[in-house]
Amino acid sequence: MKTRIKWIEGASFVGESGSGHAMVIDGAPEHGGRNLGMRPMEALLTGAAACTAFDVVSILRKGRHAVTDVVVTVEAERAPASPRVFTALHYVYTVAGQGLDRRQVERAVLLSKEKYCSATIMLARTATITHDIVIVEGDRVT
Repeated sequence: MKTRIKWIEGASFVGESGSGHAMVIDGAPEHGGRNLGMRPMEALLTGAAACTAFDVVSILRKGRHAVTDVVVTVEAERAPASPRVFTALHYVYTVAGQGLDRRQVERAVLLSKEKYCSATIMLARTATITHDIVIVEGDRVT
């Protein structure tokens, strides 16, 4: 895996992944940014949420569960002084589908957290990680 970050100006950068996808990373205006993109730590947190969401969808689909939508939100706390690592993360998994079994959704979340999601497992070295699960009967999470 590989990535490349190119400084544009001020605190603005363009990141390009090894697979050829790009995103803008920018700092807060008080740090010279222009608010053009995510902050670096927001991008890290977004990647962790995407990693676990990917796992949960994959595990449920492989188990032939009728999952139709998944939304993962994460609230983070950071250390007050540098390095301002994440110290607490709370994930909320909202999973929609037809007749989903709560135990199977919980199993998918725990497998992601403890075995498959590299990002969450790395972040667990500095942060306490908790989660809640909301199951929605239907096609979409609103």
